[in-house]
Amino acid sequence: MTPEPLPDSGSSAFPAGTVTRGAHPDAVDVPPPPQAPPGRRVAPRLLWFGFAAAVLLAGGVTLVLVLTMSGAIGSGSRPFGAEPPPDVRPPLARLCPAPTGAAEAPSAEPQPPARGRRTVDETAGISYAAYGDPWETWPYLWRMGTLQVPYHVGQHFVTETYVGGSYHASILSAAVPATINDSTAIDLECTGRQVAADVRAEYYPRPNQMDLMRDERTTLGGRPAWVSKFRLHFDEPGLSAKDELVAVALIDVSRPTAAVLYVSIPGTHPQWNHVVDEVLASVRVL
Repeated sequence: MTPEPLPDSGSSAFPAGTVTRGAHPDAVDVPPPPQAPPGRRVAPRLLWFGFAAAVLLAGGVTLVLVLTMSGAIGSGSRPFGAEPPPDVRPPLARLCPAPTGAAEAPSAEPQPPARGRRTVDETAGISYAAYGDPWETWPYLWRMGTLQVPYHVGQHFVTETYVGGSYHASILSAAVPATINDSTAIDLECTGRQVAADVRAEYYPRPNQMDLMRDERTTLGGRPAWVSKFRLHFDEPGLSAKDELVAVALIDVSRPTAAVLYVSIPGTHPQWNHVVDEVLASVRVL
């Protein structure tokens, strides 16, 4: 390329990019600051990205504040509709979690040796008094209600047969999961009352009324226990029994399962009412 000629000295124009300081002999030409080449002007784009980032940050802070003030954060809830994982704990462990504080180790009190005829429930971890005629070995598995307590060891006899089936006097025991994993800490009061409520709801005509006689923490067989004793009143067509004496005991046997003892005497056979207290007093932990 051929360079263009410079203007003569009398011209008022200067070559592009030249700065003059007048006629001073020391004057020099100083080039102007370099210009950004085409396509490299990034300042507006950076401003846009910065603005977008600020908007996102403000939105995130607002969301956190809303969730915090609503209690969604730290409460275990899932504000966006996600399904929580299934609770696989046993029913009693869900209804009555183990105490959160340090559990007091239950001490086994010395008990006199058991005498006479006994029913031994290895699964539940207890034994208790057994009776002769008309009492017979329990041949069934009763497993109803919310807790699904599996009553499959004990004694019974049929007190009457009616349109609804057979009615029984019973002394039954079972083991029920009442703790989590290998823990042996049990909330005796909550768990004992839940078992008694399950018995009342599932094994008796409804509606029914309850006369509560005993509902307390105690010891059975030298172990911590919760005992509920009550009389239920009901009226079912064709059934001669209109009431029943009931005791439900939950016994801490230092296992992940608790022992349950359920004794019931229909009102048509009051001569056997003494069995309720006798069986409770006869409990021994294996």
